[in-house]
Amino acid sequence: MNDMLLERTHYCAQVGTLAAGEQVIVAGWVRKRRDLGHLVFVDLYDRTGILQVVFDPERTPDLHRVGGDLGRESVITVSGTVSERPVDALNPSMATGQVELIADRLTVHSTSKVPPIHLTGGSEANEELRLKYRYLDLRRPEMFRIIDLRHRTSQLTRSFYSSEGFIEVTTPYLMRSTPEGARDFLVPSRLHKGMCYALPQSPQMLKQILMISGVDRYFQIVKCFRDEDSRADRQPEFSQIDVEMSFTRMDTLFDIHERLMQTIFKEAIGVDIPRPFQRMTWKTAMERYGSDKPDLRFGLEIRDITRLMIGSGIGFIDSTAAEGGVVRALVYPGGSILSRKQVSELEQVAKTRGAAGMIAVKVESGNELSGGAIGKMLSSDRKQEVIASLGANAGDLLCIVAGNAMIVANSLGAIRLEIARREKMMTEEFRFLWVTEFPLLEYNEEDGRFYAMHHPFTSPMDEDIDWLDKEPGRCRAKAYDLVLNGIEIGGGSVRIHRADVQTRMFDVLGINACKAEEQFGFFLEALRYGTPPHCGIAFGLDRLVMTLAGTDNLRDVIAFPKTLQAVCMMTQAPSSVTNDQLNIVGLQKKSDKNDKTDDCA
Repeated sequence: MNDMLLERTHYCAQVGTLAAGEQVIVAGWVRKRRDLGHLVFVDLYDRTGILQVVFDPERTPDLHRVGGDLGRESVITVSGTVSERPVDALNPSMATGQVELIADRLTVHSTSKVPPIHLTGGSEANEELRLKYRYLDLRRPEMFRIIDLRHRTSQLTRSFYSSEGFIEVTTPYLMRSTPEGARDFLVPSRLHKGMCYALPQSPQMLKQILMISGVDRYFQIVKCFRDEDSRADRQPEFSQIDVEMSFTRMDTLFDIHERLMQTIFKEAIGVDIPRPFQRMTWKTAMERYGSDKPDLRFGLEIRDITRLMIGSGIGFIDSTAAEGGVVRALVYPGGSILSRKQVSELEQVAKTRGAAGMIAVKVESGNELSGGAIGKMLSSDRKQEVIASLGANAGDLLCIVAGNAMIVANSLGAIRLEIARREKMMTEEFRFLWVTEFPLLEYNEEDGRFYAMHHPFTSPMDEDIDWLDKEPGRCRAKAYDLVLNGIEIGGGSVRIHRADVQTRMFDVLGINACKAEEQFGFFLEALRYGTPPHCGIAFGLDRLVMTLAGTDNLRDVIAFPKTLQAVCMMTQAPSSVTNDQLNIVGLQKKSDKNDKTDDCA
């Protein structure tokens, strides 16, 4: 009965396509057992689906007895004959619902404790419990579907790039630490005590060096690491589709990657994606949607009404305009029926983004506005101009914010998303958007210096290069993001390929020649040996699969993710290490009376 030589010939779902009378061997886990006295039925499942196995006492009495004792999640291999189900036992909801397997041989490989989480239907366990028992969680069909989708996405990606003449190159994980990014994960060196490697936040300089090396079309699906606070859409280690190209215009890069997205969406989930994708400058995106990753599945565009509000007689609005600020608004369709509490919630959204508040004004019939100082102090003509410029109708609510342009954009952008969530405006379609011409630099008031908005190797727009030395804040970057339904799934730029321009960029960032040589010397040296013009992009594989899978939880698409506290619940990483381990790499542990590292020694 226990024959270890039984080897699977078919997956469970494949049996549904076979004719009655065929001999097969299947293997998997016991989902459910039903003992009807005369016959024992076992639902056997593997990664493809479920198959009903029948143990008949008249045919195999010994197997019938063993089958009747099988517990849930026991691992078995069964050999038997495919049989059509009786008409009254057909199950159209199962791929194998037309057939069953009459068992004639059985191997019980192992039994299982009662699982601490449900493995059928929606998991009712909290996420920490699911992550602790991830190996059980991954047996759930919905979770395996995502893992398989990720596999297919990776395979489609590799196949596509190979067909386009790209070469996959593996870059090292042990690199030197460089500034101008998130915190590095450090790896102490045993051979060079007191020195550390850094795990790469991305292979940025390495892929640029590959361009200098003549590998003119590179790609890689690579693991990246950033020691930063976790968020729902961020993990300390993540996977990236990394790409670099030489002698290529930005438009060509866009064309290739629009076709990549078409291929992935068509082959992975059967969705046709139209192209070309829409393009929009960063400035337009911020002004119209209040976000550099706008969700275009719904309207609710932000409009600037500063000109119409100048000289309104409303103190804080007039002072805002006089100080170079802006007054912008968006229309909440039918929002005039909102309760005071609901309006206050929108005001709070604005405040959490730095705004002093939000002015809520109702549009009444007859082109009239009511509510707040605007409803009282604006002239009738001015009110009609505001209503017309916003395209508002009676019954709508105007959400108005005044202040610094960036704060106003962020505030109204957040309000826009909140309205869309409330009113269920987000459709099931996929709307792609290229956002271009980002600012090259951002100024930090606290330390009085500029930082690279993308990274320090991003090229300025050709017409803006001279501003580097005069007014750096005016420079636009040859940078671009690919946005899908309000999620940034990829970003890249045209790189600086001239050593002199790279030196000027470092000067603006406050990195003097000595520092530049110390931190980026190997890269600057490489730039002096004939660097082709090149550009690249990187896609977050995890975010892309999350969108394909229709989940909003990044941890769902990673086999063994970390929690928001960057802990692996299954392995309990990070963990303490012994003093001996630390001594080997030249480190010492601080004394800790609660340290129990050696308790099991």
